[in-house]
Amino acid sequence: MAPEPFPASAPSRERPLAAPRAAFRAVSSLPAGAESQPRRADWSRRWLRLFIGCRVGTALVAGGLLALRPFSDQDPALAVLAATWTAWSILAVRLSPGLAARPLAWVVDAGVTLGLVLAAGEWRSPFYLLAVSSLILPATTLPPRRALMSALLFAGAYFAVAMVTGIEWETLGSTARLESFATHLIIPGLVVLSLAYASKLLEDLEAERRHSEALALEAERRRIGWELHDSAKQRIHAANLVLTSLAAGDVTPEQQPRVQIAIDELAQAIRDIDASLTELRTGLGGHRLEEAVARRGAELQAASGVAIAVRGRTPELPTFVAVHAYRVACEAMVNAVRHAAATTVAVELRADRGRLHVAVTDDGRGLPPEAAADTSSGLRAMEARARTLGGSLNYRSAPGQGTTIELDAPLLGGPVRPAARAPS
Repeated sequence: MAPEPFPASAPSRERPLAAPRAAFRAVSSLPAGAESQPRRADWSRRWLRLFIGCRVGTALVAGGLLALRPFSDQDPALAVLAATWTAWSILAVRLSPGLAARPLAWVVDAGVTLGLVLAAGEWRSPFYLLAVSSLILPATTLPPRRALMSALLFAGAYFAVAMVTGIEWETLGSTARLESFATHLIIPGLVVLSLAYASKLLEDLEAERRHSEALALEAERRRIGWELHDSAKQRIHAANLVLTSLAAGDVTPEQQPRVQIAIDELAQAIRDIDASLTELRTGLGGHRLEEAVARRGAELQAASGVAIAVRGRTPELPTFVAVHAYRVACEAMVNAVRHAAATTVAVELRADRGRLHVAVTDDGRGLPPEAAADTSSGLRAMEARARTLGGSLNYRSAPGQGTTIELDAPLLGGPVRPAARAPS
């Protein structure tokens, strides 16, 4: 009996992948600012270092000016108080970085430092620069308009301090004194506008980077999808038709089993390509990494009957990192289902100390010898993705004892580097 030909797929030029604009829709479907949270956290650390550096610098300048030109007998006590507050404020934001984003902490810091100016009894006090450094955190945290409002409030508070300390209005008639006082009032606004503009510019650049990454990934998926659909799949299907026609009458009974094996292998190859095309069409679609992995795991479980459990949660990731981590997890799950004869697969996702960890463990037969000899295309593909993220891919496997594949990569991605594997 002649074998049935493998059913042909629709020859129409169906789009294997979504249009590039789908990448923008996927990014824009995320909650506002969600995608940039890891990068924003990195900026927060940099702004925090700027605050610490400026706070130390202005405290040293204030101490030096008081030593060179004392204002009153209480200057030594005020210098000790300023040094104590400087150390305490730095220690507080180092131990609890969340304080750097709390308005109450900003108000207290500005109040204490302006209080030093008031206690010095002079609006030109060296503690003025220490007080201005309290504007760094609100300027880099708030939107530009609200940041500017904080500068105006600070300038108003400083003007009130100057009034209490006793401005000699008749002396402001001189150009030098008037310019000095005006400069003291304008500096807070200039500092805040500069920092707020820099912060907003970084956010805009980050948004453009995310869009560029999404487009690049979408373009690569489109290219691979077209190549598989228009070249490899069509050639395999043609070979399948040729063998099927031969098996219908031009093959001897002795050759029939081998021809049937070849037809079956080609049919499986076409199914594998169809599955790969499906995975290429399936992006994260605005979902978090754990949601996308769980969705793919549910699809594989429904198709194979293998129990697949996805545990853990990750922060919002850049598109570049999330997609590569998703592909690694999917490749590991598919390998466990198709080739390892596994009955259970466990996927663990977590973030720790700025790094992303993805572990896929199965109870299958273990990696074959060719995988350990580095000839497995699946492992090579996963290792390439790990290197692209600046991370590494490690695996542990033993015959009959299952396999664990682990991805370790920076949450924000990093420079490409060689992967480190530890086969056992």
